[in-house]
Amino acid sequence: MFVIVTYDVNAKRDPKVMKTLRKYLTHEQRSVFEGLITPGRLKHLKEELKRIVDVSEDCINIYSMETLRYSKKESIGKQVYHGNIL
Repeated sequence: MFVIVTYDVNAKRDPKVMKTLRKYLTHEQRSVFEGLITPGRLKHLKEELKRIVDVSEDCINIYSMETLRYSKKESIGKQVYHGNIL
């Protein structure tokens, strides 16, 4: 499956969240990661993130797509190529 993760967390926890996401996905923008991931690895990622964040203060959004068949990515502005993504 393909996922896009966006987050807004306290500055104290930001480095830990970023380090955790980098183990599983490609860093696209400041608080955005994306990539292909198995359901099992996604479950592990969510478990790790839940141990880091303060749910009363932080927010992490995970958008999951079972297929990329009908998806399209459009970018405006400078883009950094990170490899095998959409």
